[in-house]
Amino acid sequence: MTSIQEVQAGKAPLPEKCVQCKNENALDFGFVFAYQPIVDMSTQSIYAHEALVRGPNGESAYSVLSQVTDTNRYSFDQACRVGAIRGASELGMTEMLSINFLPNAVYRPEACIRSTFAAAKLYNFPIEQIIFEVTEGEQIHDRTHLVNIFQEYRRFGFHTAIDDFGAGYAGLGLLAEYQPDIIKIDMALVRDVDTNKAKQAIVHGIVSICTALNVRVLAEGIETAAERDFLRNAGINLMQGYLFCKPTFQGLGIIDPTSWA
Repeated sequence: MTSIQEVQAGKAPLPEKCVQCKNENALDFGFVFAYQPIVDMSTQSIYAHEALVRGPNGESAYSVLSQVTDTNRYSFDQACRVGAIRGASELGMTEMLSINFLPNAVYRPEACIRSTFAAAKLYNFPIEQIIFEVTEGEQIHDRTHLVNIFQEYRRFGFHTAIDDFGAGYAGLGLLAEYQPDIIKIDMALVRDVDTNKAKQAIVHGIVSICTALNVRVLAEGIETAAERDFLRNAGINLMQGYLFCKPTFQGLGIIDPTSWA
């Protein structure tokens, strides 16, 4: 049996494409990426950059995602992976790279990961520095399938993250079935958390559960120093939001030194 290490090292062939993958359709629209830093407050450094789709001239993510259909979903998902890795390499990224993926575009995880391995090899970007997280707004039709994808990606050496924890599909039921490397607390829970006792109790509960499960917690959508301070005092070190840096169009953001205070 071929080992994952052999595939990663390029010493073994990638899995064959599945039937659905072979029937991919070319995209009739273009897109690029903006990268937003994820910071580690414990070291006051950038931990990772999340790749966020944008139109060719900086148009919103919605302008791109609204063009994704059942017909081109697989092609778009594959192009996102390749484009994010290529961009990270060209920008000289040395930190982790977080890539959103579309679970409904993944038919067989071991086959649909082919382009990611190929891109990582072509652009000399380490597999172990890639985080896969479910894209916002993706409707999960089959949670068992999602868990299988996560497990396969971890087996291949990638990091995994559950996005928007506390909203929709991303709740305790999913966490009970699969413990990723990171969960990202939904920004609706982050907003004004410093003044909302109910949100504070929920955040403390999430941190407690994740500590017991050895899962790191990331708070996204932070806009104020008060939100940052409450979350840091609650034991959360990974953070993301406009307070630190907005997404940088086709570039790597620079953290405002005053945001560490």
